[in-house]
Amino acid sequence: MDFVGFLLWVLTSFLLLTAKACSQPQEQQPQVPCFFIFGDSLVDNGNNNGLLTLARANYMPYGLDFPQGASGRFTNGRTFVDILAQLLGFPNYIPAYARVRGRALLQGANYASGASGIRDETGNNLGDHTSMNQQVAKFATTVEQLRRYFRGDSMALGNYLSKCLFYSGLGSNDYLNNYFMTDFYSTRTAYTPITYAASLLQDYTRQLTGLYNLGARKVIVSAVGQIGCIPYELARYDGNGSRCNEEINNAIILFNTGLRKLVDRFNNGELQGAKFVYLDSFQSSQDLVLNAKTYGFEVVDKGCCGVGKNNGQITCLPLQLPCDDRRKYLFWDAFHPTEVANILLAKKAYSSKSKSYAYPINIQQLTML
Repeated sequence: MDFVGFLLWVLTSFLLLTAKACSQPQEQQPQVPCFFIFGDSLVDNGNNNGLLTLARANYMPYGLDFPQGASGRFTNGRTFVDILAQLLGFPNYIPAYARVRGRALLQGANYASGASGIRDETGNNLGDHTSMNQQVAKFATTVEQLRRYFRGDSMALGNYLSKCLFYSGLGSNDYLNNYFMTDFYSTRTAYTPITYAASLLQDYTRQLTGLYNLGARKVIVSAVGQIGCIPYELARYDGNGSRCNEEINNAIILFNTGLRKLVDRFNNGELQGAKFVYLDSFQSSQDLVLNAKTYGFEVVDKGCCGVGKNNGQITCLPLQLPCDDRRKYLFWDAFHPTEVANILLAKKAYSSKSKSYAYPINIQQLTML
């Protein structure tokens, strides 16, 4: 082979290799190295499966549209954080803390627990659960476990965690399974709606500061949704099952308003080096109802699966037949959104330019900091 022929052979080989490389799908890298999740049944993905509690969803038809079936998620398919993890580029769902150990923790864990709240006693009416204080304590254990992979170098571990994303969504049960459940709890006699919101925010401030002290720097906090309008409340409050409980909604607005102010405080130097994003779940859930037809929903006041008025008096029972077309329903059961609703809410939080949904920036922008 002469020199020119050799050069042609090299060039041809290079072009063939380049074409082959381009034709093979490149594995997407996550936008953040890890994702840690704290919350209640809206984002629980199986932590309650082994607990003695009524707040469990590891039976069909829960998980009807989820690849792994009834995994413990309180919906028919993916949760809000499952979809968010996919938008962030993670190849797998973030695992439940109850089932993950070792090096897998480097990619994150989900500590959320159905029925849990900011207050420790919240959800006791349903049985065992992992409160926010306990979830923070479990994350502290995780940090100690992760230290070994950084050879005890606290600075290197801190630098790693500072790039990770943290999500926290608490408060719903502090109202549903505490303050407004007067036959089981005395908080309503001890607090006005204003003082109760202030007490919750005081506890939550301490818990979120605890996460910060353990290394959290990019933190998403979710407001409480419009729970005075969920099928459970519609069934209990109004004889026709069509009128929202505005007393509950107004109490929640007090908490949400204070939470947004707390985010401003944290971002304005109270927690140096941290960046918090506030998700207005009240506004975004209200939007799904007001613009239901735009999003393809035909039923916004009844659960797809449940018992009694609005399918909201008793939650979805084992092996119960749900509605035929989950895509037309905003609610899966008495309390929780369908997968379709979760998709819409997650996409808004991730990339919406409106500060009505994500404040002061969206999640995609948070990952770039």
